[in-house]
Amino acid sequence: MPGDTLPVHVNRDSLHALEVPDAFETDGSFDIGVVNHGGSVHVHLHLDDDLSAIASVEASNHFVDGESQRTVHVSVDGDGEATGTLKIASAYGAETRYVTVRITEPQEAERTVEVDESLSQPQPRQPDTGDDGTALAALAGTPQLVVGALGVVALAVAVGVAALVDDIVVVAGALAVLLGVLVAAYIALAGE
Repeated sequence: MPGDTLPVHVNRDSLHALEVPDAFETDGSFDIGVVNHGGSVHVHLHLDDDLSAIASVEASNHFVDGESQRTVHVSVDGDGEATGTLKIASAYGAETRYVTVRITEPQEAERTVEVDESLSQPQPRQPDTGDDGTALAALAGTPQLVVGALGVVALAVAVGVAALVDDIVVVAGALAVLLGVLVAAYIALAGE
């Protein structure tokens, strides 16, 4: 996992002594954490050919002050897995240790979706009411309103035609439409 640190202890038990794990495994870039328990020292880091095919260390020689710590970053830029050896030497080779480093493919986060039994039940269907459905649903709930609106439209058309034509037959037709609208309104109101 990114952010792993390989610990390296220098000068803990004796002058130039190195303490490192035998093996280290990571799935990406990592740090080498050098902890100096004694006097100032140079630490040399070298990746073998297998590791350097996908990884690189920012510098090979590092001066570490006495009683201090230093972090050296190792970038993993290539794809795939690699296993190789990291050589660590203190005081220009006075002590040398080798760490087997294994770089693995990053684990993809497992994505899960929890499904409960309610998804297997049929869901109630909503009636299709058009684009937004609110106006049509209001009209469908009140048929009296629909009849009244159609009656007003019919009456307006009849009065308009009667005024334009100025004929007794047309005026009689307009009165018939008016009477029909009034009867429809009475029936609609009586049905409530």
